[in-house]
Amino acid sequence: MKEYVPLRRIMNDAKIINDPVFGFIKIPRGLLLGIVKHPLFQRLSRIKQLGLASVVYPGAQHTRFQHSLGAFHLMSEAVQSLSQKGIFFFDSETEALQAAILMHDIGHGPFSHVLENTLIRGISHEDISLMMMDQINQEMNGQLNLAIKIYKDEYPKRFMHQLISSQLDVDRLDYLRRDSFFTGVTEGNIGSARIIKMLNVVDDRLVVEQKGIYSIENYLTSRRLMYWQVYLHKATVAYEKVLVNVLLRAKHLARQGVQLFATPALRFFLYNDVDANLFHAEEEALANYEMLDDNDIWSSVKTWTRHEDKILSILSRDLVERRLFHVEIREEPISTSEIEEIQSQLAARFDIPFEDAAYLMSVNTIQKDMYDINDDHIDILYKDDTIKDIAEASEILNVALLSIKIRKYYLCYQRV
Repeated sequence: MKEYVPLRRIMNDAKIINDPVFGFIKIPRGLLLGIVKHPLFQRLSRIKQLGLASVVYPGAQHTRFQHSLGAFHLMSEAVQSLSQKGIFFFDSETEALQAAILMHDIGHGPFSHVLENTLIRGISHEDISLMMMDQINQEMNGQLNLAIKIYKDEYPKRFMHQLISSQLDVDRLDYLRRDSFFTGVTEGNIGSARIIKMLNVVDDRLVVEQKGIYSIENYLTSRRLMYWQVYLHKATVAYEKVLVNVLLRAKHLARQGVQLFATPALRFFLYNDVDANLFHAEEEALANYEMLDDNDIWSSVKTWTRHEDKILSILSRDLVERRLFHVEIREEPISTSEIEEIQSQLAARFDIPFEDAAYLMSVNTIQKDMYDINDDHIDILYKDDTIKDIAEASEILNVALLSIKIRKYYLCYQRV
């Protein structure tokens, strides 16, 4: 006779979180719940997933904490689905996969990639994530060794790393669903559940069964739409460039010895040249980074609106009052003469030196493709056991369309 297990005992064995996208997410007690409760993971609740995209989509207030929990849920679903198809997982491997995906974004800084190449040079958020994972692993007496191996693609079962990082990983499956949900852009609402059900493993590689080909076509199309409609929306890009230039101007003033108000964590990055070497040599660099979140930037920028430096105050007011740079998107590169003409006009209008007027504008090239045939493939498994890349298998998407790199040139400048 089957033993009756009281509901209370089940609840005591896990933490239940009610997620608006996927419903109830169960976090088992022990290592996984320990990661979720860790201060470095809790820090993600103070960092918005979409940075400044709320300037266009006011509902985009969700956090990297929520995204990480969603990716964890999809990883659990993927492991369960693959197990039902005869793919064997040791309990330790399942837990390691769940731990790795929980921590995959743990090194993200405020406002997505804004800090990279402004206040920090030569080190990516992925590198910092690994440093944080190592730190948590030491605190947990090596319980994350396997998770880190899988994350770094150093584990013999290579398909496990694909679940974390590939062109069809649970990270992307969550953020497309989640970002679509919170922005209201329904085109990004992919069939993540069906894609996961269609996953399989052949020769240590993730494949998608033939029945899932239409879901993959929808996934690739949705991803492209989300990038140009949400992530690279011209207003979002223009607003982000204001923030980048605020931080660059603050850094410039700090190098000149000007005293700026800043939270202690932000002050460290303003008044020090922080690169990969400093991160690895000085514990203080990582310690201050771990204290940084969106609130540090906003509290400092609000104070800078009254700073005596005209450029810093203008840009800070732009950010606080949501005054975006004017943005023009071109199909061809913007000429040097046009850039210099706009810079001269800004210098004259605001009565500032020509060199300083560069802070009131931004020129960028942005490119994105829907699918990179030279990168990690999305393979389709047919009933006769043959495998084709999605670029060959798709009836509605040809290779040229899939792999074309769309390049756009953004000219952003202070409104006059």
